[in-house]
Amino acid sequence: MTQPFEAPGSSPDIALEEQLQEPRQFKVLLHNDDYTTMDFVVEVLMSIFGKSEAEALAIMLNVHEKGTGVCGIYTAEVAETKVHLVHQKARKKSFPLRCSMEEV
Repeated sequence: MTQPFEAPGSSPDIALEEQLQEPRQFKVLLHNDDYTTMDFVVEVLMSIFGKSEAEALAIMLNVHEKGTGVCGIYTAEVAETKVHLVHQKARKKSFPLRCSMEEV
């Protein structure tokens, strides 16, 4: 009688459990400066972060009044991309708008 096929190194009596971890999350921040217009910040929030006009205005006011505003929370790769897009868009318009990310 033939025995059932088993992969080398495997044992039918051992159950493997994979520990899945949530990816690290990062918040993307905009920083206040004296040159970037409020309208441009709202435009960035709507076009890059997909915010509604009301959400964008609220975040822009946080940036203006408190020095920073949270644009969203993303995985590392998405956060890096958004930071890069903000800097790229600001440079095209000659604004010194700063954007950063920090781990949640």
